[in-house]
Amino acid sequence: MKELNYIEIDRIIEMAWEDRTTFDAILFQFNLKEQDVIDLMRREMKPSSFKMWRKRVSGRKTKHAKLREFTDGRFKCSRQKSISNNSISKR
Repeated sequence: MKELNYIEIDRIIEMAWEDRTTFDAILFQFNLKEQDVIDLMRREMKPSSFKMWRKRVSGRKTKHAKLREFTDGRFKCSRQKSISNNSISKR
């Protein structure tokens, strides 16, 4: 796993908590596989928070692009600017 700075770690944790952000999106932006994300979450979070996240994510169809029931478009907040290849825009 590559070295990540605290801003990247924070963003990965945020993306991992979001229901509609797939592990494929994290792989695309940060080159971290699902198991790498799980390991990062285990390392960076309190044990109780990690357990709560794992319970929430386990079996969730929206975290895996192949299991999603919707294919057209994606959710995007009206206030969100474009995020591409880990270049995050500010408001």
